[in-house]
Amino acid sequence: MRNITLLATIAILFLGSCKSRQYSRNNKQIEKAANKQNPNYTSYTTTSYIDAFKTVAIEEMNAYGIPASITLAQGIIESGSGSSSLAKYANNHFGIKCTSDWKGKAYYKDDDRSNDCFRVYKDARESYKDHSEFLKRKRYSFLFELDKNDYKNWAIGLKTAGYATNPKYPDLLIGIIEKYKLYQYDQPESEREKINREDRVFTEINANIPVEQKKFTPVSVAPKDPPTSTTPLVPGDKYYVVKQGDTLFKISQLYKISIDDLKALNQITDNNIKIGQKLLVVK
Repeated sequence: MRNITLLATIAILFLGSCKSRQYSRNNKQIEKAANKQNPNYTSYTTTSYIDAFKTVAIEEMNAYGIPASITLAQGIIESGSGSSSLAKYANNHFGIKCTSDWKGKAYYKDDDRSNDCFRVYKDARESYKDHSEFLKRKRYSFLFELDKNDYKNWAIGLKTAGYATNPKYPDLLIGIIEKYKLYQYDQPESEREKINREDRVFTEINANIPVEQKKFTPVSVAPKDPPTSTTPLVPGDKYYVVKQGDTLFKISQLYKISIDDLKALNQITDNNIKIGQKLLVVK
């Protein structure tokens, strides 16, 4: 029994090491692409960060009623004014994680768990827009009944709804808003405008309710990830375990091997493969 337990522990440690290497390779690819896209990246100051993103924050406020001051303050806190690795490489300013319906790339970083899966956006504006989508669900619905310039009650309400575990989160938000006068970007709305906005937002929230678990529950691996932590590789990094949706073509592309070589290595005579089948992918 002791030997079995020891072998199981060794296997777990080995697979964990494989996963870590795969996450690291994935992140390096993301970072390389980000540096290529923006080779002269300049770090933000808090003031320049506000200048860069106030427009999209105002757009989201006018669309959904989330005070621009709240969105900007959250971005400042959660991205370190754009200096975090998530913001720099993944354009992710709000720490939004991968879910089962996420169609983009992923960046892996320790958070609640080791190597949590975070969304990679094409640009930071997408992150701001996704932040609004993240809030449009039942647990935050009462906030959308507030005036869109009521940043103090929004700050308190976010903590009440469980957005953050830090008991001082409302004070942090309000402190940043007032220090940098972010409330100047908030705008009042008429009663008619508020009614129309609430009707639109609550229609979207109600539509989300049946799919909230799928849409908002984090997953450990991005569904469209490369062969990182779907962890189809097994000991030795020489084999790949077929999962749902795989084809010989897809696997050949992942491992830079021709289909003919892949078939020859595994003595496959046709193009049929089965879920769970172990394929040799290294010559």
